[in-house]
Amino acid sequence: MEITLLIISLLLMFLGVLGSFLPVLPGPITSWLGLFVINFTDSVNLSSTFLITTGLIALIIYVLDYIIPALGTKRFGGSKYGVIGTTVGLIVGLIAPIPAGIIVGPFIGALLGELFNKSDTKTATRAAFGSFLGFITSTFLKFIVAIIYFGLFIGIVWEYRKVIFSY
Repeated sequence: MEITLLIISLLLMFLGVLGSFLPVLPGPITSWLGLFVINFTDSVNLSSTFLITTGLIALIIYVLDYIIPALGTKRFGGSKYGVIGTTVGLIVGLIAPIPAGIIVGPFIGALLGELFNKSDTKTATRAAFGSFLGFITSTFLKFIVAIIYFGLFIGIVWEYRKVIFSY
């Protein structure tokens, strides 16, 4: 059972890092679930304070993920169409055969979203840039938290390695 929970935790950690880039997965929350699951092994005993603190951080980042792109778009004069376009552009950019699709996709999506909203080209470009900056900022925050949680996971497994792998 120990190894099964360890594998599930490791899978959640990988999904958490992927979720930093994929809008369908809540990256930090998924990574936190990996920390939570490993706590159920007989070998590992994480403190409640640790789990609550890391869980709250994951929730805060989850909420900020929706606020930051909207703030970036609004700050640069955009609308909700720019935010929606950014998300659609990210998804298209992920499946596009070009290497820079994940970077170019959100910008083009926000630009098209604003043009669809009947904005002039200058306003649409400025709003697309704001939405893109917001997207990059929130993605970076999610990625950093997911990587930190993955590092904590590795540290926990390393600390309890003799007990975990003795079964």
